[in-house]
Amino acid sequence: QVQLVESGGGLVQAGGSLRLSCAASGFTLGSYAVGWFRQAPGKEREGVLCISSSGLSTYYGDSVKGRFTISRDNAKNTVFLQMSSLKPDDTGVYYCATGRRVTCPGIGSGYSYWGQGTQVTVSS
Repeated sequence: QVQLVESGGGLVQAGGSLRLSCAASGFTLGSYAVGWFRQAPGKEREGVLCISSSGLSTYYGDSVKGRFTISRDNAKNTVFLQMSSLKPDDTGVYYCATGRRVTCPGIGSGYSYWGQGTQVTVSS
């Protein structure tokens, strides 16, 4: 069974930090690019960060530069999103995704496998 499971979300005050995990099962995640996406209520899904199979990271935009980093631990078949200096605008459901032919940064429709999402809420 091919599966991605996000964890680590929660409620945090502005300026705080969270570390999200994306754990894969049923395949070797280290062979593929992995993207983190987020969606706020009533808004479209947006890309956050992507990491290639070689470990190179790519930002989808400027809003999280200097605050978020992406990394992977292939031995654990897991990708992480380290978030610091969190802002209320970072609030949303965070998803990880991968696909056989995806290259960073990639477009959402190019990702074949998605996790269930984990909620991040940043209070002011």
